[in-house]
Amino acid sequence: MIEEPGRVVALDSGAVWVETRRKSTCSGCSAKNGCGQGLMDSLGVRERRGLIRALSDLQLQVGDSVIVGIREDVLLRGAVLVYLFPLIMLMTAAATAAQFSAHEPIVILAGLGGFFVSWLFVRIRSRNAANDPKLQSVVLRAMLVGPTSP
Repeated sequence: MIEEPGRVVALDSGAVWVETRRKSTCSGCSAKNGCGQGLMDSLGVRERRGLIRALSDLQLQVGDSVIVGIREDVLLRGAVLVYLFPLIMLMTAAATAAQFSAHEPIVILAGLGGFFVSWLFVRIRSRNAANDPKLQSVVLRAMLVGPTSP
């Protein structure tokens, strides 16, 4: 399970909306001092916040800190579907058109057509999967906050 800390910003029936901080991987790179991406990250230019809906059966309030998780296989299948599948479809359609000795503009259009078909497939699949509880992130636990001073 991949875990990410976040803060509850809204309540929904059986779920909560959680704001997470998106981080870059620059802290783990050995070349972080010599790259522009590391400089932008250290200046806070690329700091963004993400908003996700997470299933929860806990009694939470707006402002609570939580740990949100998603299964690794769900994340991996989603990444393949969104990033790799359109690329494969683009290349396959273009290669198929080139196999039939089509002119270059037709090969390009075939590649774009394959990409468009894959985009439609991904869009329909994501809409169907949006309500599947097995594919959604969940609140694993609420983080305890220390006592506040008056």
